[in-house]
Amino acid sequence: MEDLHLERVDYSVEPTIKLPSSEDIKFKDPFVTAKGEERAYVDLVNLETLWFNTGTLCNITCQNCYIESSPRNDRLVYLTHEEVLSYLNEIETQQLGTREVGITGGEPFMNPDIIKIMRSVLERKLQLIVLTNAMRPMMRFTKELLKLLEEFGPSFTLRVSVDHYKTKLHEEERGKNTWKPMLEGLQWLCQNGFDIDIAGRTRWHENEEDLRAGYASFFEDNGIALDAHDKKKLVLFPEMKRNKPTPEITTQCWSILNVNPDDIMCATSRMIVKRKGAEKPSVIACTLLPYDPQFEYASTLENSAKRVQLNHRFCSEFCVAGGGACSVKEG
Repeated sequence: MEDLHLERVDYSVEPTIKLPSSEDIKFKDPFVTAKGEERAYVDLVNLETLWFNTGTLCNITCQNCYIESSPRNDRLVYLTHEEVLSYLNEIETQQLGTREVGITGGEPFMNPDIIKIMRSVLERKLQLIVLTNAMRPMMRFTKELLKLLEEFGPSFTLRVSVDHYKTKLHEEERGKNTWKPMLEGLQWLCQNGFDIDIAGRTRWHENEEDLRAGYASFFEDNGIALDAHDKKKLVLFPEMKRNKPTPEITTQCWSILNVNPDDIMCATSRMIVKRKGAEKPSVIACTLLPYDPQFEYASTLENSAKRVQLNHRFCSEFCVAGGGACSVKEG
């Protein structure tokens, strides 16, 4: 008979029980906050902007990437040109009134179909914005990009991520040796007359006026013909930190914060993603929430016009309290 090894328990010591913190009980119920108040929601007013996440693979790994993009993260796989076409066709057949298409990642220029995707969007006379770090993946397509610029002119925008105007802080977020290739790509875009804007970060808690002044000096020193005080050309995104206390948004918050729910991103946009192993892409409510199943809808745009309950900390931190938005119009 095998020996039984019994663990001795000291019952003279009371067990430690970890009680849930106030943060742990937030964002649990889609309709009611932790305090029992009605949770805020947003209805789709019009599908003005359709985003495509062309895959989460990226050539770099940022320190605080909301979508956790990296050279290894393929949770969202590459969208194909044919899959994108099906949604562009649906926009036309359903007469959805969409005027803008956004492309994000990962790094979109790692997707082998990126140029074909961009061309199909532009051929439909839709405004196009592509988010990029302007590094080597983008620079592999210089000839193709110049061809698109020649054919379609300023009808598309390349938004370049420059997390800070100082090399040290930019590389603190993006990693070593990321500054020089970004700057070379950005200067190439400017020298060749592309329409660009810049996405910066506010993670270092600087005054916005000082931050814009710093970018203005950076632009001037490096031949970047942009106005740092134009909020559409330099977009400063609010930071999202999972370990930071975040208030839940109730229906009363709209009047308290003087915010119109129709101005929130999910009132006018949706995003297409394709999960690894999935048969088809899916429509999700928001560019910031690609992994949360409660914000995922059917595979067609027709069935995605559903009410969005703001049951996530990013809804509060980025959109409502932070005032953040991703499109050209809202930037």
